[in-house]
Amino acid sequence: MSLHALVRENDRVLTELDHIRVQRWIRHTEPDSAPYPPLSDVLDTAMIVPSRRVPRDVVTMNSQVLLQWLSGHGTMAVTLCYPEDSKPGFVSVLSPLGSALLGQRVGALARWWPPTGREVQAKVLALLFQPEASGDYSA
Repeated sequence: MSLHALVRENDRVLTELDHIRVQRWIRHTEPDSAPYPPLSDVLDTAMIVPSRRVPRDVVTMNSQVLLQWLSGHGTMAVTLCYPEDSKPGFVSVLSPLGSALLGQRVGALARWWPPTGREVQAKVLALLFQPEASGDYSA
């Protein structure tokens, strides 16, 4: 049976390496605001797969993602990163948006609450880059 057949539509999928690295970060750091769902919940409930088996439509660490804002404000490309790599165009996995994106699939609706307190939603339109799809299994 293929991995795609095992993954339900709303399941988050994480690589083993992403799971271990992000788990280390949240053990030592608390995000400024509570993401939705909390990052620890994502880690606890996601399907964990070897990096070589992650589907090409899943947002992994260091993936560049094209988002479409549901509020009608157009699209934006961001790269999901570790906190130390945050800079313009890069979103930390510990941020509300970053935790909402990790493990999502193309077509999924990411939802999170920024510090303003109002829910924000964006559709994952495309993966412009995924390290694993390019043969990089250690990014």
